[in-house]
Amino acid sequence: MKALTWHGKRDVRVDEVPDPAIKEPNDAIIKITSTGICGSDLHLYEVLGPFLAEGDILGHEAMGIVEEVGSEVTNLRPGDRVVIPFNISCGHCVMCDNRLYAQCETTQSPEYGTGAALFGYTKLYGQVPGGQAEYLRVPQAQFGPIKVPDGPPDERYLYLSDVLPTAWQAVQYANIPDGGSVTVLGLGPIGQMSARIARHLGYRVIAVDGVMERLAMARRHGAEMIDASETHHVADAVREFTGGRGTDAVIDAVGMEAHGSPAAKFAQTITGLLPDKLAATLMTNAGIDRLAALTMGIDIVRRGGTLSISGLYAGTADPLPMLRMFDKGITVRMGQAHVRRWTDALLPLVNDETDPLGVMDFTTHQLPLDQAPHAYEMFQKKQDGAIKIMLKP
Repeated sequence: MKALTWHGKRDVRVDEVPDPAIKEPNDAIIKITSTGICGSDLHLYEVLGPFLAEGDILGHEAMGIVEEVGSEVTNLRPGDRVVIPFNISCGHCVMCDNRLYAQCETTQSPEYGTGAALFGYTKLYGQVPGGQAEYLRVPQAQFGPIKVPDGPPDERYLYLSDVLPTAWQAVQYANIPDGGSVTVLGLGPIGQMSARIARHLGYRVIAVDGVMERLAMARRHGAEMIDASETHHVADAVREFTGGRGTDAVIDAVGMEAHGSPAAKFAQTITGLLPDKLAATLMTNAGIDRLAALTMGIDIVRRGGTLSISGLYAGTADPLPMLRMFDKGITVRMGQAHVRRWTDALLPLVNDETDPLGVMDFTTHQLPLDQAPHAYEMFQKKQDGAIKIMLKP
């Protein structure tokens, strides 16, 4: 089959690789019909190479048709249309019983001390072949796959794999009071959907980004805008909008790719030049993140408010302004999305013909899998208005 594979920093290629096969009785094989490129895939493209091996298959947003199931999979049958959550959860361990599916004890990586395995996402998370391919082996298929109806286009459902539950969790973790307000930092895919979900739930949304196309998309869905490229001090601008206090909550949908931290940019660049073993040691023992968005969120949120972090950070020794956080009395919540925890609430919304979350106004580019290397470059460079790219194997 064809699959997108990693060969080095900013070097991804569509290669011919062996077809996946059933290995365990709770596996399923899915023929992929659509797969997305996620903002966190760009971390593989840029920073996380020390935890990848040449030829690793990328991608963790996928949906398709069941081709084959193992003997212990009784909830699926060939021909079912399914969306595959990006994290792999068993559904029955202690963590899953607590609906903390991103911490599944069955699929954790003890070697690295990390949570549930992820499709297409490095040795840190199980090195499981990903979904930017023609076929996908799905472990723990007795629990993970989400069955969806035949008929509507894939755009209606694909984002149940990651974007929608991640954004829904970001809003839930923000703990916004009734009628309250939230600032969304970063209007990539997760920020866009976080803003829409917050508006759908009745909150005031102030959205911050510096890319014109992203601001225009968020404006179409009811957010108030702050153009970071033209605003000298974003936190002051938010306070002007909110009676001097700041918003009740902030969602950091940017993570370590935030601009404005030269030292962290230098650390990331040096990491990319080191041999893998040395680079991995640096990344697991040093502060390498650009913290511009995080520190901005701490500045913006009102006293006693909540900072919800959905953007990915990778350093283990990043400096934080603890005095400022303590003095303001803020709550911080974060983590990988517990996908299956939120899909029951999301399915009625994506099935609704009125499209309350605007999933049909989200995909900016649909490209064949063969053009995936170009798609990664375009997305990384924010070219041609690329906000969300769907690949069609």
